Amino acid sequence: MRQSAATAAAGTPLGQHVDAVIVGAGAAGSLWAERLARAGKSVIVLEAGPAWELKDMKSSQIWARRLKWGGPEVLNGGKDRFGHNMSTGWGLGGAALHHYAGWPRLHAEDFRTQSLYGRAVDWPIEYAELQAWYDSVQAEMMLSGDAQAEIWRPPGAPYPQPPLRTFRQGELITQGFHKLGMRVAPAPLAILSQPVPGRMACKYDGWCDAGCPIGALANPLITHIPRAVAAGAHFETRASATRVLIDGRGRTAGVVWRDAAGGEHRQRADLTILAASTVQNVRLLLASAEPRHPRGIANGSGLLGRGFTCHTVASAYGIFNEPTDNYLGVTAGQLISQDRYSKTARGHDGAFGSHQWGIAPALKPNDLLGIANAHSELWGADLARFLERDGPRLGTLSAVCETLPGSERRIELAAERDMNGMPMAKIVNTLDRDALDLYANANRQGREILDAAGANSTWNGMMAMTHALGGTVMGKDAGSSVCDSYGHAHEVANLIVAGGSLFPTAGGGGPTFTIYALADRASDHVLKHWASYI
Repeated sequence: MRQSAATAAAGTPLGQHVDAVIVGAGAAGSLWAERLARAGKSVIVLEAGPAWELKDMKSSQIWARRLKWGGPEVLNGGKDRFGHNMSTGWGLGGAALHHYAGWPRLHAEDFRTQSLYGRAVDWPIEYAELQAWYDSVQAEMMLSGDAQAEIWRPPGAPYPQPPLRTFRQGELITQGFHKLGMRVAPAPLAILSQPVPGRMACKYDGWCDAGCPIGALANPLITHIPRAVAAGAHFETRASATRVLIDGRGRTAGVVWRDAAGGEHRQRADLTILAASTVQNVRLLLASAEPRHPRGIANGSGLLGRGFTCHTVASAYGIFNEPTDNYLGVTAGQLISQDRYSKTARGHDGAFGSHQWGIAPALKPNDLLGIANAHSELWGADLARFLERDGPRLGTLSAVCETLPGSERRIELAAERDMNGMPMAKIVNTLDRDALDLYANANRQGREILDAAGANSTWNGMMAMTHALGGTVMGKDAGSSVCDSYGHAHEVANLIVAGGSLFPTAGGGGPTFTIYALADRASDHVLKHWASYI
């Protein structure tokens, strides 16, 4: 195994019985490792992907693809195919290594969708219970933004860093929002606008999707992983967990994992924490079925894998009469608008759900968010003419749109198996009428905004889906959920689940900030009540 500098420090020897084994070294897993190790616990982290270092982050669209999911194929079912690989990470840092760092908070209504609207389910906590953890993570990760300008933002501390710059693309599109009576604000970003010791400020070159080698964008390689290693945690990469071990009392005894050569190992631990991606958390629990848990670990309710949800992304494009400098900025966009975030807001035209606009992202010539994909039907000479003539004058914005979990949406095991003999995961995804209508309305609204901004040609892009969430949903009891609000599995005393798979609903913005806040809250609780978990 090629170790990074972060994993090379002396720590707990691999294979030795430890206080905690953590599966996954992304946002939640790295925070848990740091918190436990600094509290004096022995910690082993198993990561299926490679041992990335900051120097591996290359400003290249092709090299950026290495950071996306590189594990066993995730199959698709249902009417609406979910693009799993793009939004899932691979290696140290997980998806938080290549995420865009747009960090909005969920709104109070997002936690009470059932109570307020009779839809989906409520979270077992309310916004007020998570506010202090949002504030704590915000200070630790040095978020930039303007809390006063975010007039829709729920209560919380001001951002520790001022907002990032706005460039011409953002200025032009802002005019369209204002003409339609809508407000915008600097995007809340886990990206430095000013340098701090050990981290540089943003250079506005738009390579967030490829990782950030200068540390301006907060990712686990620059935040929690080095601190966890310094405190004694050991990170083992190319280590694929294949089964959760259950002892004679029905408790977890650790995990079985395979190395890159296929060799099988057992890592024993008092506490098992699953902090892999949403899909892999569910897959591992289902694949670990045994006599005491015949339908999968912690699946007495039959809800394991249920409650899957995600976001649709509606994009609008327009050509302006002047250069937009669209190569400048960050991938998440320079500005946001949540003016019509309310699930029944004016402009939804009867569709239910929340959405948020990300305005004026930095663009590249091609690839995922590139100018070439703005007109995906163009090829050859037609595409070359579009890139040369209209590319420099292009402006764009995207809406992240909520979808609700439903009976036609789930994660399950497929009949096919991977190279280790473990069943592959399958996402069954069929969007309901509200999700489709909300997406269509956002498409229409995006073009209206660009028309109002003065664009002389506007159109919509293809539907994208991102942010796999749910599957091990949290709730107040074992009959209606898999875990409690701390990620503690209702049925297994020493099993914790972390990450986006806990979300009962998705809200209308990116989930990373909330994933960190939930992990911070849960790790604090477990450490304070350690004896009751082991």
